[in-house]
Amino acid sequence: MVKDVYYGKTLRKSYARHQEILEMPYLLDVQKHSYQWFLDTGLREVFKDVAAITDYAGNLELSFIDYTMDEAPKYDVEECKARDATYAAPIKVRVRLRNKETEEIKEQEIFMGDFPLMTNAGTFVINGAERVIVSQIVRSPGVYFAKNEDKAGNVTFGTTVIHYRGAWLEYETDLSDIFYVRIDKNRKLPITCLIRAVGPRTDAEIIDMFGEDARILATMEKDTCKTREDALLEIYRKLRPGEPPTVDSAESLLNALFFDPRRYDLSAVGRYKFNKKLAIWSRLNGQKLALPIADPMTGEIIAEAGEVLTRERAQAIEAKGVNETVIDLEGTLVRVFSNSMVDAKGFLPFDPAECGITEKVYFPLLRELLEQYAGDEEGLKEAVKDRVDDLVPKHIFVEDIMASINYLNCLANGVGTHDDIDHLGNRRLRCVGELLQNQFRIGFSRMERVIRERMTIQDLDIVTPQSLINIRPVTAAIKEFFGSSPLSQFMDQTNPLAELTHKRRMSALGPGGLSRDRASFDVRDIHYSHYGRLCPIETPEGPNIGLISYLASYARINRYGFIEAPYRKVDKATGRVTDEIEYMTADIEDEYTIAQATEPVDENGYLLNARITCRHRNEVIEVDREQVDYIDVSPKMMVSIATAMIPFLENDDANRALMGSNMQRQAVPLLQTEAPFVATGIEYKAAVDSG
Repeated sequence: MVKDVYYGKTLRKSYARHQEILEMPYLLDVQKHSYQWFLDTGLREVFKDVAAITDYAGNLELSFIDYTMDEAPKYDVEECKARDATYAAPIKVRVRLRNKETEEIKEQEIFMGDFPLMTNAGTFVINGAERVIVSQIVRSPGVYFAKNEDKAGNVTFGTTVIHYRGAWLEYETDLSDIFYVRIDKNRKLPITCLIRAVGPRTDAEIIDMFGEDARILATMEKDTCKTREDALLEIYRKLRPGEPPTVDSAESLLNALFFDPRRYDLSAVGRYKFNKKLAIWSRLNGQKLALPIADPMTGEIIAEAGEVLTRERAQAIEAKGVNETVIDLEGTLVRVFSNSMVDAKGFLPFDPAECGITEKVYFPLLRELLEQYAGDEEGLKEAVKDRVDDLVPKHIFVEDIMASINYLNCLANGVGTHDDIDHLGNRRLRCVGELLQNQFRIGFSRMERVIRERMTIQDLDIVTPQSLINIRPVTAAIKEFFGSSPLSQFMDQTNPLAELTHKRRMSALGPGGLSRDRASFDVRDIHYSHYGRLCPIETPEGPNIGLISYLASYARINRYGFIEAPYRKVDKATGRVTDEIEYMTADIEDEYTIAQATEPVDENGYLLNARITCRHRNEVIEVDREQVDYIDVSPKMMVSIATAMIPFLENDDANRALMGSNMQRQAVPLLQTEAPFVATGIEYKAAVDSG
C-alpha cells in the first residue's frame, strides 16, 4: 500500500507495510538530558558530599552553601570557534566560614572558574574545537554471584561486591566447601573471620544467624580465630603486613574501608542492584517453608510451615517486612535472609517520594520511626526527611555483608541464581553528566587537602573563605578531562550522520573500563539483551570491535544509567495489542515473552495467528497468542540510526551491513544536496536532530 508522507517540506512515497506506532525519540537526549542532570542535581550532590571542611584542631569550619551559573557566557558558540576560546560560563559558590571559638561567621561568594557549557548540538567548544564526550559502558555497582566448573566437573561459587568507589570485597568457595573472603584483593581468609569482625562474634551466634549449615560449620572449624579481637587482628595482618596490629587500628581500618560514606560509595544504582539481588522473595519463590512466618509488625502468622510459596505469595511476604525464614530442601533446612531493606510504600501513610525516597528503605530504622511517631503523620514525615541518608544508605552496611554471604550459601545449596556479567541488566552507561561529576569530585577532594593545610597556617582572626580556597585543583581537573581524557573526543564532522552517531557512541574503554588488549571475546560479542538497546551491527572493524557500540534508535537511558527499550503492551485478557508503550531494562524484559513488530494484527489490534514466534531471553520460541506479553514497537528498533539508513537491510549480509553503516559516516556531502532515490524514512529525523 503506497501512501504520501511529508519529511519537512519534502513529499515522498512510503511503501511501508508496518505503521509507525511510536515516534522516534529526540536523538541527542543521551547527551543533553545527562548534562542537564549534572547542572540541576550532580553539582549539588558534590557540594553535599564535601559538607563541612574542618581544620585538624577543629576550630574552623568551611561549608559550601549554594552555587550559581546565571551569568551568560562571554562569547557565543560561533565567536568561541573564531577566537579559539572555550564556550563556558562562570560558576560562583557561596561559602561560609565559621570560627568555633568566637562563633564568628564570614560568608563570601567565590568564583570557582569557568565551566564548559554544552551547545544546542550536544557538543562542547574547547579552545575553539568542537568536542564530544562519549558515554562509557561499565559494570554496574552491585553484588554478583558466579558459578565455576572445572574440567573434572567440580563446582565452586564466587561473589564479587562491586563498588562505585572504595575497597573490593570478594567471597569464594573451594572444593572442600569452605567459604573464604578476600578484602581489597589481598590474601584470602576464612569467611567466619570477617563475620566475627563485623557481626555475630561467638560460634553460637554465627550458628544462630546462618543455621547449622555443613559449609558454615566446616569454615568455622578451619578458622583459627575464635573471638572478635582475634578476627580483627587477623584481618589487619592480612591488609597491613609489617605493621604492628592492634584492635583499635583494625577497627578503624575496617570502618574506613567499608562503612565510611566518604571512602566507600555504592551510589544509588549500587544500592538498587544490591536490594534487587538480595531481596528474599526471589529465593523463596517455589520453595517449601520449614517454619511458619510471622508479620514483624503485628506478630500474626502469615504463612504456615509446609506451604510451597508462589511468586506472588513470596513478594507479599517480603512486602510485610519479613527478612528471614527457613526453607526445606528435601530434608535439608536452609536459612534464608535478606539485607533488611523493604519498600516503604506499604508502611508509610504518605507517598515516600514526597520525602525524596524512591528506593527500598532500611526496615529496623523505619520500624523505630513508625513506633516513635505512631499517630503523628506530620512528625513522621519530618523524621523521615531528616533521616533519608540513614534510611537509604549509599555505603555498604553489616546486613548487606551478612545477606550476601547467606546468598552464596543458598547458591551452594541450589537456591538462587548466578549472574551473567555481559547482560545489559548488569552493565550501565556513565554519560557526560556523571563523568563530569566524577571529575568535579576529584578536583574537590584535592582542593579539600589544600584548604586543610591553609587552615593550620593562617591567622584565625584575619582568615577569610577567599584566602583559604585555591580553585586551581578544580579547574585543572575539569580542563584535564576535556583536554586529555580518552572519552573526550574531537567531533567527527565529515557529515551530519557522523556528528549524530558520534554523540550516540558507547565505549567500554577509558578510565575505569576495559583495555583493548585484555578484553575477551565474551565482552565483545553480541548478547541477546542488546536487542533494542545496542546495535548488533554498527561497531568498528579492527582491535576495537565490540568494545565501541552505538545506541539503538528507540533506546533511552534511565536514571540509574541502564538502557531501556520500548514495547507495546498486549492485553492478555482480550489478546489485543494496545497502544500503551512501556520502557523496560534488560533484566525486567527477561521475565516476558515478546513478539516481533511485523506480527500481523487486524484493524482492531487483535493478533491474527494462533501460534506466534516470540523472543524469551536468548531463545526464539513459538507460543500460543494468549501467552504473548509485549510486542516490538518497530522493526528498526533493534538497529542504530546509521544501520537503519540502509535500504532493504534484511537482505544484506551482516558483515557488509557493518561496513555500510560505518562507511556512510565517511561520505563527503554534496555542494548542492540531493534527496536519495531510495530512503528508509529516518533521514529527515537524523538530519534535524544532528544539530
